[in-house]
Amino acid sequence: MQREYPSAPITGVGAVIIDRGRVLLIQRGQEPLKGEWSLPGGALELGESLTEGIMREVREETGLLVEPLKVVEVFDRIVRDEQGRVRYHYVLVDFLCRVTGGTLACASDAAGARWATLDELAPIQEFTARVIRKAWDLQAPSGI
Repeated sequence: MQREYPSAPITGVGAVIIDRGRVLLIQRGQEPLKGEWSLPGGALELGESLTEGIMREVREETGLLVEPLKVVEVFDRIVRDEQGRVRYHYVLVDFLCRVTGGTLACASDAAGARWATLDELAPIQEFTARVIRKAWDLQAPSGI
């Protein structure tokens, strides 16, 4: 299915990876949000479960192996063009994840990667910051 001007919503997965008091941000290499800092993730492939998809996307974009721990947020991301037509429509499922292996290295759709504390999140979209803060609160007792 084409991502720009799709005929139906696309299911996407995102990873809030928290490690040693920092969250992993990637710089998007493709639209939507090209050039912006965001969470690793992407579109689910046919026949792939949500957890399989998030593990694959993180590995492809960052080289890291992760374990999805829990769903943080499920929401729509709809972007319309100047005429009001739906240019992008994603139903996004963001997971809190922990690193289980691998080495951080940008690949696939990521143009950059960095670890950030909550005070170092800028510049990111407000909805991304909100998901990160929610995940931070969910993981606090476990000490990820």
